[in-house]
Amino acid sequence: MMKQWQVAKRILPLLAVFSLLLSACGREDLSVMKPQGPVAQDQLDLMKLSIAIMIVVLIIVFAIAAYVLIKFRRRAGQNEMPEQVEGNFKLEVIWTAIPLLLVIILAVPTVQTIFAHGEDLSNDKNAVKVQVTSHQYWWEFTYPQYDITTAQDLIIPTGKKIAFELKTADVLHSFWVPSLAGKMDTNPDGTLNKFSFSAPNEGVYRGKCAELCGRSHAFMEFKVKAVSQESFDRWVNEMKAPAVLPEDAQLAEKFKTNCLSCHAVGDQGGPVAPNLTGIGGKESVAGILLNQREGQEEGKPILDNMKEWLHDPQSVKPGNTMPSPKSLGLTDEEIDGIAEYLANYKLNYE
Repeated sequence: MMKQWQVAKRILPLLAVFSLLLSACGREDLSVMKPQGPVAQDQLDLMKLSIAIMIVVLIIVFAIAAYVLIKFRRRAGQNEMPEQVEGNFKLEVIWTAIPLLLVIILAVPTVQTIFAHGEDLSNDKNAVKVQVTSHQYWWEFTYPQYDITTAQDLIIPTGKKIAFELKTADVLHSFWVPSLAGKMDTNPDGTLNKFSFSAPNEGVYRGKCAELCGRSHAFMEFKVKAVSQESFDRWVNEMKAPAVLPEDAQLAEKFKTNCLSCHAVGDQGGPVAPNLTGIGGKESVAGILLNQREGQEEGKPILDNMKEWLHDPQSVKPGNTMPSPKSLGLTDEEIDGIAEYLANYKLNYE
C-alpha cells in the first residue's frame, strides 16, 4: 500500500504539469478564446463574466471556510459543545439572496446577448442570405439572392451580416464556426433554425460539425472565407459563368457521364452531390484534405489531395455516400485526368 502511494505521489505532479502544457495545444482557429467577430466576442464576454462570478464565489467560500476552521477549531482542553446557530433567520436570508443576485447579474446580459444575436434577419435587405444544408459528411451552401449553390467553402463579404437558415438532408448535425459564433443544430424533424453572424476581417475560419453524426463526424469540416465586397461580387459572377469542361473530348464525356449525374460545374450537372465549380481554388478537398497555399507549410498540393480522394473516397471519409470512381468503370489514368482537371479548375476573384 505504501509503495502504491509513493508511485502516486510521483505520477500526480507529472499529470498536473502535462495537463497544463496540453491545455495550450490545439488549433487557434478552432478556439472560442480567440474571437474574430462580434457574436463570438460577446459570447466570450459572457464566459468571462460567468467565470469571474464563479471565482469570486469560490474565493469567498474558501475564505469563510478557512476563517471558521481557524476561529472555531477545538482547542486543547475544550470539551463543551460550541454554540449552535442553525435556524438563524438573517443568515438564511443572506445566503439565499446572494445566489439569486448572482443569477440575475449573469441572466440579464445573457438574455440580452441571446436576443441580440438570435434575431431573424431573413427579411433584412442588407444581409446576405445563406441556406445551409448538412449532409453526411459535407455542407451545402445556397445563396438564394444570387441563385448560387456551393459546398464546403462558405464565401462571405466582410462587414456584412450573414443570415443563416439551417436544415439537414439526413441526420442531426450542428453548424459551428468557433471563432465567429456558437453552435446551431440542423434538425431532422424539418425545423428551420435561423441565426446570423459577421466577419469584420478578411481571412479563413474553420468550421466543424458539433454533433456526433456518424463514422466520419470528425472529418465533417468546412471553411468560412471572408473576402472584400469587391471580391465577393467577382466570386458571384465567376460562379454563374458557363461550365468549363476538360479539353480532352473523351475525358470530358467520361466526366459528364460519371460525375455530372450527381455533381455540378457551372451551369451543368446535378444537385445531389457537392458543387465542384472552382474546386481547385478551395481551401480543402472533401473538407478535410487541406490544400497547400503560398507561404504556408500546412497541407499538400491540391493535385495530390484530389488524387487521394478520387482513388479511394472511403479511406478519406469512411461511410460517405460517394461511389468510388473505379467502381464506375474509370481507369487510373482517367481518374488522374479528372483529378488534374478539377485541381486546375479555379475561380479568379481575389
